[in-house]
Amino acid sequence: MTAIPSASMSLSQLPIAWGVSSIAFGAAAETGDLHVVVPCAQTVLVAAIDGLGHGREAALAARAAAAVLERHGDEPLIELMQRCHADLRRTRGVALSMASFDLRASTMTWLGVGNVEGVLFRADRSQGSRRDSLMPRGGVVGYRIPSLRPAELHVGGGDVLVFATDGVRTSFSACAPVNLDSQEAADAILARYGKETDDALALVVRYLGQPL
Repeated sequence: MTAIPSASMSLSQLPIAWGVSSIAFGAAAETGDLHVVVPCAQTVLVAAIDGLGHGREAALAARAAAAVLERHGDEPLIELMQRCHADLRRTRGVALSMASFDLRASTMTWLGVGNVEGVLFRADRSQGSRRDSLMPRGGVVGYRIPSLRPAELHVGGGDVLVFATDGVRTSFSACAPVNLDSQEAADAILARYGKETDDALALVVRYLGQPL
């Protein structure tokens, strides 16, 4: 599920390129693992959602969370998480990791509850660590969430963010093929590291830099 860009930003102005690959568990017609991309006036929100379990109930919970993010994607991440938590109380609940790219400041703020892993791979490795990892807090959005503490990072052109649900083995973070095109990278991560025992999703987002 990908949001349509707002009227204030055309596709050519987006500071990111993204690709997503997902698969439903078994022969299920629906998946509980969804992604969202919401371009706003000065930010772009990206998120990966994992409805608890799999099947129809997981898909319903994930779609409810996606709808909240698409309606309110320009709000701060804490408020977004709290909105999702309130709207999902009658669902199975979700794990949710999201990041907001600030186009003016060249920063990315991210926040996670539950087991959707996030890794930021750095294009410029001369500045220290070649990757940063999201530290999601334990909980279930819609049931119980912890104290929320977003983290902010500076981002540079070529940095790559990967969100992966728990249907993807965490070992992807050691050698994810982020040198590939975003869609090719997402496909490769799912093919190499997908567990085939749950719904699975890999979202790859390359930061291109500030739009012209």
